[in-house]
Amino acid sequence: MAREDNRGGGRRDRDDERDSEFVDRLVHINRVAKVVKGGRRFGFAALVVVGDQKGRVGFGHGKAKEVPEAIRKATEQAKRELVRVPLREGRTIHHDMEGRWGAGRVIMRSAPQGTGIIAGGPMRAVFETLGVQDVVAKSLGSQNPYNMVRATFDARAKETSPRWVAQRRGKKVADILPKRGEVEAPAVEAEA
Repeated sequence: MAREDNRGGGRRDRDDERDSEFVDRLVHINRVAKVVKGGRRFGFAALVVVGDQKGRVGFGHGKAKEVPEAIRKATEQAKRELVRVPLREGRTIHHDMEGRWGAGRVIMRSAPQGTGIIAGGPMRAVFETLGVQDVVAKSLGSQNPYNMVRATFDARAKETSPRWVAQRRGKKVADILPKRGEVEAPAVEAEA
């Protein structure tokens, strides 16, 4: 009897624990209508951004006849497509970036501590779920939320962390980063 009571509970508990660590934000819902003989049939499309606020984020798109079902589908897709983003000091991006997707174009700049998230709509949702606390971002192209989110992810793909650059060059991270208070001057080699 004890075995029947315990069956299947282990996996569900693990899924609940994993789901509780993620924060999801509904970015956009689109209602579409199909005209049929008896009237209109409505469908809904949802765009959701999911992240753990510690450097992992993903987005998903779901379509269904009901809004909650569309949101559920989008959330599941977003969790399947999570990507890790390197953050500087756990609060901002490492360097300035530009991303494009279709007609959407976004610019993101790292910001000093205390600046907050200065970004609009869909980009703000991405930064909040990612765990970024200080960033300045601007959307210059299309205001379509799908294009803005994808352009933000495109820019994120171009980000490089000092650790990654150091590993690629075969150096130490300290050799890559400039020392505090030191202004980088062009190296001039004197021939003797």
